Amino acid sequence: MNGRRFHVLLGPDGAGKSSVMRRLAGMLPEWRLVSTDDAFVAPEHALIPRLRRDLHAHLLPGLGAAYSVDFLASVLQTAVVHLRDQVCGGDPEVPVLVDSYYYKILAKCRTAGVRDSRMYSWWRSFPQPSGVVFLDVSPGTAWRRRGNGARLNLLEHDGDDGDRADFERYQKNLRELMLEEVRDLPVTMLREQPDADRAAEAVREVLSA
Repeated sequence: MNGRRFHVLLGPDGAGKSSVMRRLAGMLPEWRLVSTDDAFVAPEHALIPRLRRDLHAHLLPGLGAAYSVDFLASVLQTAVVHLRDQVCGGDPEVPVLVDSYYYKILAKCRTAGVRDSRMYSWWRSFPQPSGVVFLDVSPGTAWRRRGNGARLNLLEHDGDDGDRADFERYQKNLRELMLEEVRDLPVTMLREQPDADRAAEAVREVLSA
């Protein structure tokens, strides 16, 4: 990495990372923020959000019938490689904050039943961050932020129904797998904040320390 400094913002579904990243864009002008969210993807990388939309609109509804979990992992890998490329590119003197990096996608692939250890080994060989800021959230708050289940997708809950118990069980497992992936890194755990503004300020304080 030639001394490049980067951190990762991590957390379960419903932790509010996207909202926090948008607020941090105005609070950390000296940092470069990297995400697959539309707001942070340059026009020349328009394929990335397009694939993300197609994944939700077409792949997930057909998962297990039209598409295998291995195909799902192949599509998700495009996001993983894009994030790595963004971390490795640009001015090495500018610090970078990455939304989830490969950790959350790897945890979701494991939860979905993807067993490709060679793919995981490759992802784990990517440059590692200086630190991880883990934005925690209670299951109840996360459930409410997902419209009490109305805005869930198949990569956010166990089972077919997507009820609250399925969601909470999945999120508990996802959280454990993500923390397992970063167990050898400096991790700052941030307890649930009352709103996105305060969460963004808490993240800013960690990154500015």
